[in-house]
Amino acid sequence: MRRKAVFDLDKIIMSGMGFYGYHGVLPQERELGQNFVVDVELQLDLRTAGESDDPGKTVSYADVYEVVRRVVTGAPSKLIEAVAEQIAGEVLRQFAVRQVLVRVKKPAAPVPGQFGYMAVEIVRSQTKAVTE
Repeated sequence: MRRKAVFDLDKIIMSGMGFYGYHGVLPQERELGQNFVVDVELQLDLRTAGESDDPGKTVSYADVYEVVRRVVTGAPSKLIEAVAEQIAGEVLRQFAVRQVLVRVKKPAAPVPGQFGYMAVEIVRSQTKAVTE
């Protein structure tokens, strides 16, 4: 016999969102700016949205994108860790999601050597239950 889960956690995945921002420890990073790439994964129960085909029962990709854009193109932070925290906090405050994963990539980090990008990844959860 299969037990019913207390809630289902599905994902909305938003990958490769690119923005120009002025974050960094070095003065030239904050003056000249650089490209940042952000991935966001939202965990929530999508069953009602899927069964009803009702856009009002899910989270708007466009609205989440706008939150990410405002943070990354907004006030400079020294650390991409701070950028990720701001994004996660805003998403949790504004949308009915249980958990959010935020990955902020810095493809042109001022580090000698060859690499694809440097990044931070954080996972933050609601402190109280979200009701659907």
